[in-house]
Amino acid sequence: MNDSRFKKKENENNFTGQGQYQIKGKGHIQESWSDWFEGLTISTSFEEENGPITTFTGVIRDQSALHGVLTKIRDINMPVISVNKIKESNHKRRKKMSTLNTTTNFKREGTA
Repeated sequence: MNDSRFKKKENENNFTGQGQYQIKGKGHIQESWSDWFEGLTISTSFEEENGPITTFTGVIRDQSALHGVLTKIRDINMPVISVNKIKESNHKRRKKMSTLNTTTNFKREGTA
């Protein structure tokens, strides 16, 4: 059965491969735990309705590493609020392309 209602867009909800992630949990954890959480940046904010919210942000190498981080969050009894793969902004993509073009031009000039 080929029903278009169940087809996903390419890369929709795709958590495979290395990427920049943001994970939010309910509760507070000190920034000094960053090494234990694979070097992710840890920050805590406070919401009147929900109390402290900890945000883990950084590069996670693959789905296995993502599960490892989520397991550690579970092990400290912190309820997970959300897991998001952060898309690269257009500004970062343009900057990356600019760097690639500059490098390519430099190599051409250096070899000629």
